[in-house]
Amino acid sequence: MTPTDQTPENHVPQHWLEGILDILKEAVEGGAPGQGTAFVDGTAAGGDSNHGLLATLDSLSAAQASRDVHGTSIVGHARHTAFHLEVMVRWEQAGDRGPFDWKGSFLPAQVDDAGWDEVRVRVRAAYDALMAFARTQQDRPDGDLTGGLTGTVAHVAYHLGAIRQLVKAVS
Repeated sequence: MTPTDQTPENHVPQHWLEGILDILKEAVEGGAPGQGTAFVDGTAAGGDSNHGLLATLDSLSAAQASRDVHGTSIVGHARHTAFHLEVMVRWEQAGDRGPFDWKGSFLPAQVDDAGWDEVRVRVRAAYDALMAFARTQQDRPDGDLTGGLTGTVAHVAYHLGAIRQLVKAVS
């Protein structure tokens, strides 16, 4: 159902968790082909022009992703983003409060082709694990997960933006 289809007679309220996960999905997977988006560039009806994190990473070679741009690289941002998603699940599911090596999570910042494939698989796996875990929390009576998930959305969106700016320098 699109927002224009929602009249008072047929409006079904969205669960808070689904609303947050929809925005996280847009940041990571991009927009639905031919549909409007909340904040990333729209994805064309044919599925091209997808500017979510996964499609952005998939559009780059290992050499491009490894290129140093003012002391950082796309590989570093991708590794760090995967690490953050993994920590979010550990934090919420297992109560693991660290310590976490946030600085080290950006390293190594350069990879070969096989290493780049591994980084992209790790990002996807970390995202899938977080989504699967979060969906088990819909009946949770409190909103403790709200802060963690909204922080994750902001964090992923920040790194998506940083990566998209770095793409301009390496393309």
